[in-house]
Amino acid sequence: MQSIEERIQALKRERGAIIIAHNYQPDEVQAIADFTGDSLELSRKAAELEEEIIVFCGVHFMAETAAILSPEKTILLPDRFAGCPMADMITADQLRARKAEHPDAVVICYVNSSAAVKAECDLCCTSSNAKAIVASVPADKEIIFVPDTHLGHYVQEELGREMIIWDGYCPTHSRIRDVDIQREKEEHPNAVVMAHPECPQSIRDMSDQLLSTGQMCIYAKESDNKEFIVATEMGLLYRLRNENPGKKFYAVSERALCPNMKKIDLEKVLWSLEDMQYRITVPEEIANKARRSIEAMLELS
Repeated sequence: MQSIEERIQALKRERGAIIIAHNYQPDEVQAIADFTGDSLELSRKAAELEEEIIVFCGVHFMAETAAILSPEKTILLPDRFAGCPMADMITADQLRARKAEHPDAVVICYVNSSAAVKAECDLCCTSSNAKAIVASVPADKEIIFVPDTHLGHYVQEELGREMIIWDGYCPTHSRIRDVDIQREKEEHPNAVVMAHPECPQSIRDMSDQLLSTGQMCIYAKESDNKEFIVATEMGLLYRLRNENPGKKFYAVSERALCPNMKKIDLEKVLWSLEDMQYRITVPEEIANKARRSIEAMLELS
């Protein structure tokens, strides 16, 4: 009798499909994926893939982004309820109201936003390229940055560039506390603290490196350090440990777990391939507008 992993691989070959997974996905999902990465890596990969069927193991806005970049492909999200609370903290109507207050502003949205919000923006960004995207805007232009207040303020601090910043946040990163960092540093005094810029300022201030998940993987691999405290969603530890067997990685807190990222499991991946569900599509008018902001980001990256 075939294992569920074997059934997934067989059906994937039969369908001519490919499985891509975000770094925060459960370990067993990352293990059967053809490619894992952060938001920017997955955006690029989705645009480059030749396969016509992409099983996207992540959350809804990520699958939407893949559908926008590759409208001719079939993008499947194994759990249609895998959402993102941060992305839900701003609507297109709310953004249009803010734009009306600042009609000449350049609008930049974090990729953790809906297609409808992206359609209202001039530029998209991820945590790995946010500084470069903001720096590309002429100094005499106002900037509206949505929806992540922590990433927005991090970029503002780094560049010294005032922005109009929305008050959204990631609940998972906001559950990481400074006492968690302090405890881990006391237990592992030689460890480097890597934190995601979605973390609150108190965490950013206590960290040695502020990096996207993809950047954390690169830094850990290239660094001479042997121990790392990881201040982001716990799913990243799977990839870090697999790629660096001679190094040690410590989760900063068991609370750093995204329930939406954990909604997808092997059974749902199998059902997704069996039933070709759930297909993510974006209305053409919204997709065409949103595509401009995403492609502008990819060109600048």
